[in-house]
Amino acid sequence: MATVPGRGYFVQALPLFIIDILGTLAAFLIAAWSTNTSELVIETHHFGWHLALLAAVNVIVFALFRMYNNMWRYASVDDAGRIILATLVGSLVGDILGALVFGNRLPFRVYICEWAILFVIVAMARFLIRINAGKRSWSFLGVQETGLPRTLIVGAGESGSLVVNRMLAGSDDIPGCPICFVDDDSAKVGRRIHGIPVDGTCDDIPHVCERRGIEQIVVAVPAATRKEKKRIFDLCIESGCKVLTVPDRIKDTPADQLGRAVLRDVEVPDLLAREEVMLDAALVGDYLNGKTVLVTGGGGSIGSELARQLLPAKPAKIVLFDIYENTVYELYHEISGKAREAGIQVVTEIGSITHMPALREVFERHRPHVVFHAAAHKHVPLMEFNPREAIENNVFGTQNVVDMADEFGCSHFILISTDKAVNPTNVMGATKRMCEMIIQKKAEESNTVFAAVRFGNVLGSHGSVIPLFKRQLKEGGPLTVTHQDITRYFMTIPEASRLVITAGALAEGGEIFVLDMGEPVRIYDLAENLIRLSGLTVGEDIEIKVTGLRPGEKLYEELSMGDEPTKPTANGSITVICGVRPEVQTVNERLDLLAGALSEDVPQLKQKLAEAVPTYHPQNNA
Repeated sequence: MATVPGRGYFVQALPLFIIDILGTLAAFLIAAWSTNTSELVIETHHFGWHLALLAAVNVIVFALFRMYNNMWRYASVDDAGRIILATLVGSLVGDILGALVFGNRLPFRVYICEWAILFVIVAMARFLIRINAGKRSWSFLGVQETGLPRTLIVGAGESGSLVVNRMLAGSDDIPGCPICFVDDDSAKVGRRIHGIPVDGTCDDIPHVCERRGIEQIVVAVPAATRKEKKRIFDLCIESGCKVLTVPDRIKDTPADQLGRAVLRDVEVPDLLAREEVMLDAALVGDYLNGKTVLVTGGGGSIGSELARQLLPAKPAKIVLFDIYENTVYELYHEISGKAREAGIQVVTEIGSITHMPALREVFERHRPHVVFHAAAHKHVPLMEFNPREAIENNVFGTQNVVDMADEFGCSHFILISTDKAVNPTNVMGATKRMCEMIIQKKAEESNTVFAAVRFGNVLGSHGSVIPLFKRQLKEGGPLTVTHQDITRYFMTIPEASRLVITAGALAEGGEIFVLDMGEPVRIYDLAENLIRLSGLTVGEDIEIKVTGLRPGEKLYEELSMGDEPTKPTANGSITVICGVRPEVQTVNERLDLLAGALSEDVPQLKQKLAEAVPTYHPQNNA
């Protein structure tokens, strides 16, 4: 059944109907005048009816050639051929009918000239739609309106050209009205790309935005370094405009898929001037290739990313062990396809590290060679009021996994630790420090290589401040910061996971590795930048509210204690602590102390934890 055009079709096509009718009249008259036959044409009988016939024929022929329901904003070379053919057929049919009906026979040059002029008029009308698409839209009265943000594109290269093309084509994925480019290549300044001028360099971003009335900035420099991008984003933040960016992977996207690329919001990792370290597959291959790897806490932020980053190392099997089945289920379906292609088996196991029978069953069934121990309670405020659960899960759960790894002869055991283990002021940090001591103690007794990796906050993890800020921003604010001067180290989850895997290859037993976290970041500055990147004003559109430090929270974190000297490793992003390791007997006595204190109330339990972890100084918040 044929589709009947709707009202919108006629509203959109009406301007083209009118242009084509007027173009027909203009082409005929201009052809007559330019060929010195105007007097002959005007004196012809039925002159007006002749022109009406030509216009009607052209409109009908153009409709048959689908010249009124084509989306000219996406016009291509094939459409240009259609215009040539439609105008040629329309002119021939009109001229033949005119000669037959009215007996008007004009010199052949008039018909040729008429067709050429008609083609130019019809093509130009549609060409204007093509180049103005996304900036202006046709209305019934021909009024040109725009509801799209005036956009500055940073980067006048291939990615910037793609962005402008998509905007001019009216793409819903890349909305905006391109006004100008900026590019650090001074040779491009003053030139035009798709008719859009390159107005200056990146240093001119604030000035160009003010002068041009820019409302939105699109950063299209996927090949730039992190340091270069941070400089650009800082200049964009200074402009006060909303900032979007193209995906980093667009530079690796096949040409036939470029049209699907969409813009994304600027993320906090974009604001960190540090280059991510990639996994050295050759380095980690010896202890992972063809092996069975167990990841405890496999559904969590770190555990799940460890599983993803393990795929290039080609282990034989990855066992995901977690007490929370939903995230494990989602991760399994995310990575199982890629794993299958690489010949890697992915297995899910549901259970708690505090339940020894379940843990033993997993080790007996899969016999892992390598264990990445990421399972832990990590939420600082929650653990302040639940120290018993923190000790049972973090300390004695870790002890259980350590004992199983030793009993079943694993080659490597890597503990995921935290900067909060350094001079801890909270229960969570103290329990993780105790875990580090367990690892170092077991390394003295076992043939298994036991080591710990200590790092700071990972961006986007469960409970991280960044997802909280995004949610608060979406809800209209305020963004809550616990203290105006609080700072934290930040690293992306993929980078942290890659470095953890790399540390395993460097481990010989008993080490505490420390990841290079870069410079600490002021959380208040992060909140301000996220607001400004959204094109909003701090204090006017969105408030930042200081709520006070939470239970157990420190103003700043440390990556090593004062008596813990560090030395570099073969990987420049990883150092190893050279401090004195605890005595085996001392650690055993501290574990006995904690085991006997589990029945105590919260204050007494914290006191016992402080005795077991001498560097722990609990706050009076419980």
